Amino acid sequence: MDINRRNFVKNSAIAATAAAFSPNVLLAATRPKKDKLGIALVGLGYYSTDLLAPALQKTKHCELKGIVTGSPEKVPTWQEKYGIADKNIYNYDSYESIANNPDIDVIYVVLPPSMHREYTVRGAETGKHIWCEKPMAPSVTDCQAMIDACNKNKVSLAIGYRCQHDPNIQAYQKVVKEQRFGKVRMVNSAAGYFEGRTTHWKQSKAMGGGVMGDMGVYAIQGARLATGEEPITVKAHTMTTRPDIYHEVEETAMYILEFPSGAMATCHSSFGVNMNYLQVNYEKGWLKMEPQTGYGGNRGSMSDGTEIYTPVDRQQPLQLDDDALAILNNKPYIAPGEEGLRDIRVVEAVLKSGANGGCEVKL
Repeated sequence: MDINRRNFVKNSAIAATAAAFSPNVLLAATRPKKDKLGIALVGLGYYSTDLLAPALQKTKHCELKGIVTGSPEKVPTWQEKYGIADKNIYNYDSYESIANNPDIDVIYVVLPPSMHREYTVRGAETGKHIWCEKPMAPSVTDCQAMIDACNKNKVSLAIGYRCQHDPNIQAYQKVVKEQRFGKVRMVNSAAGYFEGRTTHWKQSKAMGGGVMGDMGVYAIQGARLATGEEPITVKAHTMTTRPDIYHEVEETAMYILEFPSGAMATCHSSFGVNMNYLQVNYEKGWLKMEPQTGYGGNRGSMSDGTEIYTPVDRQQPLQLDDDALAILNNKPYIAPGEEGLRDIRVVEAVLKSGANGGCEVKL
């Protein structure tokens, strides 16, 4: 272990020194065409360890090639399990030296939301493409800064909305696009679970916690995707049943979204209640999904007897391959940075309304 730690520090120092003498923009411009993209995961917490790294073993168009971590004790396990080369291991100080590494094409930021802006901006400046987990960032200002940094450095930015890559979610989006049952009139969208952890970033305001930045985004997505519109007003009530734990941020939120067409959505998000469903009522019918945000695919039905169900092992490999193909084929992402910003704009409005007694907030 001591040897691995010394190597970790030594390689990081060498890489950091090399970065100072390397023109990042030139490296990005001269990257050779690849059939499979190399991904570096930034942050080795639960989502990277249990979901993204295993998912990258199932992808066709990208592969795990590097890691960025502040915990050198984790490095041997990752190297043994995934065969990651010494030269592809970085810490947060040597992060920028990824610019010199042709093995890495994409940096995937998997850190607490409060760190997304910094590591997206720093990553964009290396000339690598950026994928960032949701929620995109704690504020609209942060989101815009991330988008601007990627545009400035001529790299792409995708947000990790795994659900939008699920064919079952795409199926209900198609219903509104085709006006299968006429216009949307009412939506009920809920996403929540009982969060038993008490010292996680989700309970910390400084780290971007609170239910709206996490499960709230899923409920908002359900309403936005089901209507195919962006909300124009918000009324919200935020609360907690565990003030000893959720004293900095909201545990539960209930909110009403109004859309330009006149459609209304009632949304619920919680770290204290288990719920996961979507119901859409149209002029001439209805659609139901339960669950609407499960990792392993989602199931639904329509008023005309149509079932919505395409088996999905896990959504993450679909997301990773879709985003890799977008880069390889120079096509738009399903969920670019602007999509993340749209959700955070609603999140900010919900929190503003909730903090002011449920007053209407215009978007």
